[in-house]
Amino acid sequence: MNVVPEPLARILEPAAIEAESFRIIEEELGPHRFTPEEFQVVRRVIHASADFEFAKNLRFGKGAIASAVAALRGGCDVVCDVQMVQAGVSEARLKRFGGKARVFIADPDIVEEAKRLGITRAICAMRKAAQACPGAVYAIGNAPTALLEATRLALAGEMRPACIVGVPVGFVSAAESKEAVAKTSLPYIAALGRKGGTPVAVSIVNALLILAEGA
Repeated sequence: MNVVPEPLARILEPAAIEAESFRIIEEELGPHRFTPEEFQVVRRVIHASADFEFAKNLRFGKGAIASAVAALRGGCDVVCDVQMVQAGVSEARLKRFGGKARVFIADPDIVEEAKRLGITRAICAMRKAAQACPGAVYAIGNAPTALLEATRLALAGEMRPACIVGVPVGFVSAAESKEAVAKTSLPYIAALGRKGGTPVAVSIVNALLILAEGA
């Protein structure tokens, strides 16, 4: 009979793995400047990425977490820039509040409109989202043009996002798009610089959902 060695037995328990991961993160991070709510977000981002630089790069707009939590508890949707982000957002938690994760980038009308206008599908998708669910939480982890357009639409009053999670990864316009939203008074959570991506966007939204559950 094979017996799992005691040191390895602990890694078979999901709750134990997460608890130990969080303990390591808190120990290695040490003192920090975040509020308890912000730290819940930061800790999950580090947990998803194993990258402590996010403790330096993450920025929170004034009232962003409170706005997102209130909207999620009220059943708002989460608009995702791509299907990968949609797939990672906790459907069960969203459903409990009455919301759902939505993505428009692959819709046939978006594909056609982007081709006709000669712009990215991500831009067209944000314009459609502004009409379909203007008060949603926006989770953008891959497309800088989606973040730039969401920021523009919100500043123009064409939508009223509960929170813009702006963490696109990349080399072209990624850092610039995050700097742009961080200069506004919009409710945002952004990761400055080039780093970001689907795991970061997903971990932020799921952290917000967990905060909403505990509120």
